[in-house]
Amino acid sequence: MNPPIYIVDGARTPFLKSRNLPGPFAASDLAVAAGRMLLARQPFTASALDEVILGCASPSVDEVNIGRVAALRLGCGHQVPGWTVMRNCASGMQALDSAMANIQAGRSQLVLAGGCDALSRAPLLYSDRMVLWFSRMAQAQTLAQKLALFAQLRPGQLLAPVIGIVKGLTDPVAGLLMGQTAENLAWRFNITREEMDAFAVESHRRVAAAQDAGRYGEIVPLIGEDGTVYAADDGVRRDAAMAGLARLKPFFDRKYGKVTPGNSSQITDGAAWLLLASEQAVARWQLEPIGRIVDSQWAGLDPAQMGLGPVHAVTPILQRHKLTLDDVDGWEINEAFAAQVIGCLRAWQDDAYCREQLGLPGALGEVDPAKLNVDGGAVALGHPVGASGARIVLHLLHVLRRTKGKRGIASICIGGGQGGAMLVETI
Repeated sequence: MNPPIYIVDGARTPFLKSRNLPGPFAASDLAVAAGRMLLARQPFTASALDEVILGCASPSVDEVNIGRVAALRLGCGHQVPGWTVMRNCASGMQALDSAMANIQAGRSQLVLAGGCDALSRAPLLYSDRMVLWFSRMAQAQTLAQKLALFAQLRPGQLLAPVIGIVKGLTDPVAGLLMGQTAENLAWRFNITREEMDAFAVESHRRVAAAQDAGRYGEIVPLIGEDGTVYAADDGVRRDAAMAGLARLKPFFDRKYGKVTPGNSSQITDGAAWLLLASEQAVARWQLEPIGRIVDSQWAGLDPAQMGLGPVHAVTPILQRHKLTLDDVDGWEINEAFAAQVIGCLRAWQDDAYCREQLGLPGALGEVDPAKLNVDGGAVALGHPVGASGARIVLHLLHVLRRTKGKRGIASICIGGGQGGAMLVETI
């Protein structure tokens, strides 16, 4: 039996919605702000950590190996290694899984692991044609050569930048934007536009209710350079309603589609950390864990159906532990798109899908909607790609402790056709 992996504590920043401008914080700023507050309340110093592991899907060019950047800025010292993992939407969950593996192997005892992204700062890029023009200009020796190159320059080359986030959210194998893969699920499982919009309205309603009830205690505030305080997630729409969402046009398939910005996750900046510890570290520092990671699973599937990743990652965990869907007290399935979460729920209820894709004798069953994303999800909160996998694990434990639940599963779909899941328990 593998040694237990304890989750001691965790913290995250508010998730700040992109407003078509670079946000006030770089990804490393977000990670350091959340990590500093988390470490400040521990009985050990940052230098006592064995390693720092940070997931990030889109670090800026001056934050390469952002895990090491964050570790040094957090005061861990030169001796504490810091490194970065990238598994698209599950980068934060991958950081937790990597920390768990190192603790189980005896290489580490106390690890800070999490994820971050500042998607509002995704770059605008030059096209290959424009880069080639710059290269030739740099090589030009004479004024005549340079003038000849200027004569070849067309304004469209400068005025049509490559949008980095669109490139990043396009599957290079399937050639589809992530939203187009959600359209595939809507078609496959006959999910209506009204069902998607209703899911989105409920996500906003649940987040607003959770904020009013103080259920996001894991959030630590941010303070901008101008003194502005960011204390809460700012993407939630308290006025979200079916009539308003119905007016939005499909974005990814403008003629036949159903997926709109209103029933999709938001482009967002944020960071989340968890402290993972071995049994020895818990005893040494007299820590009081909030839970433990029991198991994890990664799965692959057709990139064009990537939203079904949670189905393929969760099911083996249930089988290994002889659990049914009803045996799970709390669920966090990241809301990349309303259609994606609904598609996962439909797949588990579909006899043919469960037989042909999961090797089961028939449908697995239904997830109780009262146990799923009880405080809302990424449709209302946003989806800073590198951070979301860590956020859902952390918040799931808070939900379980509040509701007196014992066992929960956090799961996430992953661009490229993968899924990740973690089984956690409260203590």
